[in-house]
Amino acid sequence: MYYSKIKYNDIANGTGVRTVLFVSGCTHECEGCFQPETWNFRYGSPFTDVTIREITDSLEPSHIAGLTLLGGEPMEPDNQRALIVLLRKVKEKYPQKDIWCYTGYTYETDLLTGRAHCEVTDEMLSYIDILVDGEFIEEKKDITLEFRGSSNQRILHLKREREGGLIEHIKGAYDEWK
Repeated sequence: MYYSKIKYNDIANGTGVRTVLFVSGCTHECEGCFQPETWNFRYGSPFTDVTIREITDSLEPSHIAGLTLLGGEPMEPDNQRALIVLLRKVKEKYPQKDIWCYTGYTYETDLLTGRAHCEVTDEMLSYIDILVDGEFIEEKKDITLEFRGSSNQRILHLKREREGGLIEHIKGAYDEWK
């Protein structure tokens, strides 16, 4: 797997201050994508053990709320196979920190059983607390939405679902999510 960049101390891609990994590789190719260069699976730098260590080390300070994955497309099966190692380490070392993931795939149709599901998908989803799903649709672009680019995209609270609650939470008090 390759990645385009890592942002430390980011406040735009999830709640609180976060480390954000932008992976490379995406087959959606959404019109109006804010970084089409990441469609190429070999764009940027190789994702290595050193990268994993740098990311996990960046999560240590108490003011860092968690990790966000976006892209490109983190849920492309090849990317999942590389990212699962990172997610295991993050949840083992920092169980109190949350993980957000942005994907153009939809949870029910593509990730649970569909075209993006592979041998590590279920485990990967078990580590993700918040999943923002759905392709970006230029005609539904709405800059007033929190943490989404177009109105078709959903913010899914997977941790809440695992605890027996509601999965979808579009608006409201994000403080309650933890």
